[in-house]
Amino acid sequence: MTQYAFFFDQNRCYNCHACVVACRDWNDIQPGPVKWLRLLQWEKGVWPTLRMNTLFATCYHCENPVCVDACTHHALFKEDKYGAVLLDEDLCEGDRNCWKACPYGAPQYEDDAAGTPMSKCDMCYDRLEQGELPVCVMSCPGRALDFGTLEDMEAKYGTLKALPDMPDGAFVKPAVVFKPVNPRKEVVPYDVDRAMELLRDRGEDLPPQFEYEDVESAEERIGYGKLVMKAASVEEALALSKNEEG
Repeated sequence: MTQYAFFFDQNRCYNCHACVVACRDWNDIQPGPVKWLRLLQWEKGVWPTLRMNTLFATCYHCENPVCVDACTHHALFKEDKYGAVLLDEDLCEGDRNCWKACPYGAPQYEDDAAGTPMSKCDMCYDRLEQGELPVCVMSCPGRALDFGTLEDMEAKYGTLKALPDMPDGAFVKPAVVFKPVNPRKEVVPYDVDRAMELLRDRGEDLPPQFEYEDVESAEERIGYGKLVMKAASVEEALALSKNEEG
């Protein structure tokens, strides 16, 4: 079996969501919680040295797909030509054992009701059979995505299989390669302490700038303080997504 794989460059992705929109359009996925491809965002650090991280999250078509073994109805299988993990919709009974097994939350559901059928990324198998790349890769204007055999992707980009804050998926051997965001470079000298000092000095006619210690409580934004790949409910899945994702 030849294993094909995705590549994602965290530096080149600027969250335009062209890949997400293209995926929904090509696969005729209606607006709602089902998202075969997600661009997940989470914050690192604190202002004024805050950084927003982005993750290309889909089915990574693992070499050791635990979802296949978890499905007691044999609705999931790994085909040999591309190494894609595919779904036989006629056999799926919505038991969600695949979702429980998958560390990345790739199986998708329309609602939280028991028995709701699952759907997921199929690696654009139909496009591969026509000699075309997956639609998400073709649609990325920033060239943050690439696709090819796992051997070629590792030769070109290295062997990193997880970004910081991702769940440990070493046991499933995901068919994906990542390039993490580069460390910050100080182009212009920036004295954070002095900047904060000037910000607080608002003059006699203005009230003092509040400190973060003054904030007693704030409404939690699901997923923004940490990476969440497995939403606990449809409501949470929608909260983790941007509006343009449907």
